[in-house]
Amino acid sequence: MLDKLKSLSKDTLTYGVSTMVSRFLNFILVPFYTNYLPPSEYGIVANVFAYIAILNVLFSIGMESGYFKFASTMETGNRKQNFSHPFLAVFFNALVLSSVVFFFPGVFEPIFQTGETHLVLIKYVALILFFDAIVLVPFAYLRLNNKAKVFATYKIINVVINVVMNLILIIGFDLGIEAILISNVIASFVTFLLLFQLILKNLELSFNRELFSELIRFSLPYIPAGISANIIQVINRPMLLYLTNDRITGIFTANYKLGIIMMLFVTVFDFAWRPFFLNNAKDPEAKKIFSKVMTLFIAVGGLICIVTSSFLPEIVRIFGEEYREGYYIVPLILLAYLFNGIYVNLMPGIYFEKKTKYLPLITGISAVVNIAANFILIPPMGMMGAAIATLLSYITMAAGIYITAQKFYPIRYEYGKIFFIFIALFSSFGFFLFLQEVAGIHWFVGIAGVLTYVVLVFALRVFDVRIFRKLLSGKA
Repeated sequence: MLDKLKSLSKDTLTYGVSTMVSRFLNFILVPFYTNYLPPSEYGIVANVFAYIAILNVLFSIGMESGYFKFASTMETGNRKQNFSHPFLAVFFNALVLSSVVFFFPGVFEPIFQTGETHLVLIKYVALILFFDAIVLVPFAYLRLNNKAKVFATYKIINVVINVVMNLILIIGFDLGIEAILISNVIASFVTFLLLFQLILKNLELSFNRELFSELIRFSLPYIPAGISANIIQVINRPMLLYLTNDRITGIFTANYKLGIIMMLFVTVFDFAWRPFFLNNAKDPEAKKIFSKVMTLFIAVGGLICIVTSSFLPEIVRIFGEEYREGYYIVPLILLAYLFNGIYVNLMPGIYFEKKTKYLPLITGISAVVNIAANFILIPPMGMMGAAIATLLSYITMAAGIYITAQKFYPIRYEYGKIFFIFIALFSSFGFFLFLQEVAGIHWFVGIAGVLTYVVLVFALRVFDVRIFRKLLSGKA
């Protein structure tokens, strides 16, 4: 079991490094944009990319997940068919949808709100959506076949090209916001070219009716589920704006972004986790391995929570002074994304037993909880109410998938250890708050909070120290 846990850790680290590098390079563009573009134009781009995130769900039609499921089990069709069917389904779906958007941009202008003078931006959006969609299955192929380094390299190349083209087109050619979309088109097209040989190598123009039917049945529920998940992530901002004012919404949005630390951890873990549990589905110790992974994930996630929360007074200094008053929402956002990670951990049973039809119900209920909680909690509590609503929705998601997955694929998780991890997390955070109240805001108070968590986790025997040493040394 240790060698498998070590493999998962290694892949997570590889995906993590590439994701961190990519995010950092993208982050460089933010101050660049704010110095070269007026706020009104940057606002248009921000709105466009928000809709791109939602439309990606419609363009991919869940086939990335379908590929993972059926290419890992090979229960019907051959290897090339299991690649070709989801790839071609995404290709033709994306081709039709992007063509409609490209040739009739005026129809979609009320959605993207670009203004009649910037309709060309919508044409670029169509190209971005097309090329981003058709590389999803090839990238999934790399993940399933343990090509983490190739995956990471291509992702970094994409971001480097995007950044360089932004600098050239904005500074050198003075193209303004068009440069941002053109840069994305070029980067997405180059990524497709990098994967083109892989696509040709695995493409087969045959039709397996049984495989295609299974793919559709498994994948399509990801469309409403994905839309609901996106609603959970973004709905609190417009609701906060509607129920309070733009100042509170701005402060909330800035501080909410600090939760990206936990979101990145969940994202890179998911990159490694899905191919890992699918490739180990037939292992006699699969359930025991998945149980151990859950414990390790929550423990590391708890560490990220306490480290970020304990040093928040220092971290928020990167914000302007008027934004810092909202930092108290960050621990709740971190905890919310931790529960999102638990949701991801609970996915094996849904895949193995083909129960994706329950995902829209789970995420839909969670979205309703989010909206209702926002309406109830924001008026009396402001931005704290929005943060609590986010936490409640992710807890609902985790609870919903736990009940569903355990019904069809029961796993005996290490409930006692998980309980003690949360006890350690809340106790160490409480101790940190106490010290901060007594001693004031100092760096050593943050260190004390983190050390308390680490000591409690080991003191409560959440980990076997000998196993932990073997994982660190690489000896299975």
